[in-house]
Amino acid sequence: MSIPTPSPALRDAIASFESPRGYLAAASMGLPTRDTLQAQRDDLDIWSAARRDPMSYDGIVARTRASYAALVGVTPDRVAIGSQTSAITSVLASAVPAGAEVLCVDGDFSSIVFPFLQRSDIRFRSVPLAELAGEITDATWLVVFSLVQSATGRIADVPAIVAAARAHDAFTYCDTTQAAGVLPVDASLFDATVCHSYKWLCAPRGVAFLTVGERFERELTPTQAGWYAGAAVWGSCYGPAMALAPDARKFDLSPAWQAWAGAEPAIGMFASLDIAEVWARASGLGDALCDALGIEPQHQAIVTWADADGADLSRLVSAGIRASGRAGRLRAAFHLWNDESDVADVVAALGRG
Repeated sequence: MSIPTPSPALRDAIASFESPRGYLAAASMGLPTRDTLQAQRDDLDIWSAARRDPMSYDGIVARTRASYAALVGVTPDRVAIGSQTSAITSVLASAVPAGAEVLCVDGDFSSIVFPFLQRSDIRFRSVPLAELAGEITDATWLVVFSLVQSATGRIADVPAIVAAARAHDAFTYCDTTQAAGVLPVDASLFDATVCHSYKWLCAPRGVAFLTVGERFERELTPTQAGWYAGAAVWGSCYGPAMALAPDARKFDLSPAWQAWAGAEPAIGMFASLDIAEVWARASGLGDALCDALGIEPQHQAIVTWADADGADLSRLVSAGIRASGRAGRLRAAFHLWNDESDVADVVAALGRG
């Protein structure tokens, strides 16, 4: 299988990573670009020289929020910032009316599942991904799922799920952590999305995003509101008077400053790329590996196969290839920096060439 020659913009993006050969673990943790590394070094230098103050991070956060909004097809006023997927999810979990149903996916990532399980007064149900759309009923208040499944790389049938949710007047909450940066994402299709950017967006850990539509926003209470959620951030440091932002920013958590310094160039870079081109490259390499291993093409950036005893993963690790194992399967994740040599190296390490 021939992988298309990258455009100049994608070629420049690929060249911004220092040592990506053999790294097939973006589904676990992305790699930093040179610009991200330099931004964090610069930030540490400024801090150590006593030239940094908290307010000087506001522009970094604002620019990064705008870049992320452009990446996922919404306006910045629909984007809130946070640091952890589970913490963002807990805000939604607290909003579910008593007795209402939350419908999730079997085997989905725990950070978008566990917060709902803490509500003993709601009805929780999980079904296989392929059956999700058909299982939505008039009793369903919220449909929760990952756009790309972490353990398997399988992609949700968004048109079917969204159409069924609308037909039954249910809200949708989609985790795009394993999608944003490699697969085109349109967050406006969902009532809410969450994304932690340390995987495919190659940002430092601690930079996460919530997008929320206006209709769903009215159902939510900003239970984690702090000074950064104020309409005037630096005028909101002391209570008890409270004036929260009038848009999605009311759900902001105060940023982990140093992480955002590194996130700004990373997310800005991905916002400037044609993500459809990134997906064609990554999923094309995934299919090339499937062909070489003689397994069913998966048409995914994350390729998995049964490896219950971890033998295949051990062979890759011994050959200096970084991949991961999840749920009894080996997980090889292809991102923009990978090429045909990575496919050949995996095949050689497994002795199947």
